[in-house]
Amino acid sequence: MTNLAHLKFYATQPHACSYLPEQRATTLFLDPQQPIDLETYSQLSELGFRRSGDHLYRPHCQACSACIASRIAVDDFIPNRQQARILKRNSDLRVSAHPPALTEENYQLYARYIESRHRDGDMYPPSREQFASFLVRDWSFSQFHEFRLGDELVAIAVTDQMQNGLSAVYTFYAPEHARRSLGRYAILWQIEQARRQQLHAVYLGYWIKGCRKMNYKTEYRPLEMLVNQRWVRLN
Repeated sequence: MTNLAHLKFYATQPHACSYLPEQRATTLFLDPQQPIDLETYSQLSELGFRRSGDHLYRPHCQACSACIASRIAVDDFIPNRQQARILKRNSDLRVSAHPPALTEENYQLYARYIESRHRDGDMYPPSREQFASFLVRDWSFSQFHEFRLGDELVAIAVTDQMQNGLSAVYTFYAPEHARRSLGRYAILWQIEQARRQQLHAVYLGYWIKGCRKMNYKTEYRPLEMLVNQRWVRLN
């Protein structure tokens, strides 16, 4: 087990919050010189850390505690009626795992997704450099799960395999297939993968009360949230 007490962390200067415009945010990062091995990654995920590109981070705001780490307890998860319909609707998709890669097909799907769904965010406009720095890393624990309808690539779920669960890092999908609810289906698929591997949870990142973009996370029950350094279950 990694001795976390020996790790170095750095805090950013306060900056504009991406989710709550009225707040200033501070982020705590693991030392970028520290190699990210599977054991360290898994232990820090238990403490609410998340990966973005090369960095493991968590919110460290002095005046706000709105960002709450969340994960789905997969053993007790039962799809509700809407989720069962989504599973059935997408039963014709084929899923395959691949090392993260910047290919033209992958990037074009990503660009269409950002341009359609996130024009108001800090990831717009999309670029190949952004795609590579955010999603493409040569690590054995990270994979692109490709969802295909026949030969058509309709979604990619970027998933990190940890010792204690799967981390749903990011999902992007073809906006023209909105009826399929591909983002939700990707989470449901990762829940089933975690269950098959006898892992405890699918980590969804941070949930913020009152943030519309985060509301979908509470659709998956039981959901566990990290409150006062303890994982608390919401049934």
